[in-house]
Amino acid sequence: MTYEVKSLNEECGVFGIWGHPQAAQVTYFGLHSLQHRGQEGAGILTNDAGKLMRHRDTGLISEVFKNPADLEKLTGSAAIGHVRYATAGEASIDNIQPFWFKFHDTQFGLAHNGNLINAVTLRQELEEKGAIFSSSSDTEILAHLIRHSKQTDFMNKVKEALSSVKGGFAYLLMMEDKLIAALDPNGFRPLSIGKMANGAIVVSSETCAFEVVGAQWIRDVKPGEVVVIDDSGITYDTYTTDTQLAICSMEYIYFARPDSSIHGVNVHTARKRMGAQLAREFKHEADIVVGVPNSSLSAAMGFAEESGLPNEMGLIKNQYTQRTFIQPTQELREQGVRMKLSAVSGVVKGKRVVMIDDSIVRGTTSRRIVQLLKEAGATEVHVAIGSPALAYPCFYGIDIQTRKELIAANHTVEETRQIIGADSLTYLSIDGLIDSIGLETDAPNGGLCVAYFDGKYPTPLYDYEEEYRKSLDEKVSFY
Repeated sequence: MTYEVKSLNEECGVFGIWGHPQAAQVTYFGLHSLQHRGQEGAGILTNDAGKLMRHRDTGLISEVFKNPADLEKLTGSAAIGHVRYATAGEASIDNIQPFWFKFHDTQFGLAHNGNLINAVTLRQELEEKGAIFSSSSDTEILAHLIRHSKQTDFMNKVKEALSSVKGGFAYLLMMEDKLIAALDPNGFRPLSIGKMANGAIVVSSETCAFEVVGAQWIRDVKPGEVVVIDDSGITYDTYTTDTQLAICSMEYIYFARPDSSIHGVNVHTARKRMGAQLAREFKHEADIVVGVPNSSLSAAMGFAEESGLPNEMGLIKNQYTQRTFIQPTQELREQGVRMKLSAVSGVVKGKRVVMIDDSIVRGTTSRRIVQLLKEAGATEVHVAIGSPALAYPCFYGIDIQTRKELIAANHTVEETRQIIGADSLTYLSIDGLIDSIGLETDAPNGGLCVAYFDGKYPTPLYDYEEEYRKSLDEKVSFY
């Protein structure tokens, strides 16, 4: 397996609902709130008294359902939906979820957020047993595992299948008579349950979707949990007790919307605390603080409050451009930075600027933003990053699976500073990150996965381990 890092890419977003007469419309609004998690494709599958229907396509959710008839035909009081960014599998409509499986005795829909780290092995084993795959996505594996299970009870089949897949996953499974939600044993991906005024139950990758659809948060799905939602209500069960909380720290740093809460911690509040801690670790003189829109604005607020420096709008984002990682070539991605960001000369001219950003992946975007600020008249640009140096791959659902394009994996902090043209470069410490997020747990690393920063993974890497060890030229470490 050979993987190429394009940028710091989103994972996916899932949304489900049970018990609403306009389930498809509510799911559309929920997915719209999760659009930041995936812009490559989207789909909705509904359940109308046991009859399943689906519409999916590539593009944004508004593009997939630009024809109102496509949404109107999805009748029923239950639905699951998905917005996709490919972490595994090709960018084709065959990989756009939810998947829909039809068998002689049953049918079900399936949506997945995350990445399986034993997918290659499982797929080979299943193909040897006669399984035929219709996509290159690792999501399809769970359906085949369920069908090949020797268990007699369907829920036991599901539990056995969930125990076989490894990695990061949040699943929504739509049956003819129930909606099933499940989370991996480490809780890498967020998944929450809410309730609407009419009693409908909703499940979402992020709580920000609850606000849009008018649902009240009930609780988060716990690691190793399988939740059944049907006409009788909600049933909580587990498929494994071998759990250890390791929420993806990049959810707090970058992926999640600031109005979401994960494991009881508001994302905006966590980012403000990261910015404040970053200010305490920052060792340089400056005049103003400028956050890179939009995911760094919360950290910039915290930095400014802690340092006493004014928080200025020195960078303006064009809200009508797509994120630079979508551009197919590096040249176009760099041009895209100028399209989406403009430096405000009247704010930064003659000033020593602290530029707050959430992360540095390749360094190309940071270099262009520093250049923009200096072209606008900034006398100094001190780059302060609201996360530790991103130096190791992620295998649980973020599209970072090799070290060779991670600038922090190949260059010292000083070398990186020179490459991006900054006057100084400061990363938030790992301890500072953990303390800032502040989960109430005794789990290692404060209940966070910080493997991208220290190379210590909370699980074995299975299919990825041998190649990763070769790329690292040292033993893989776990905790």
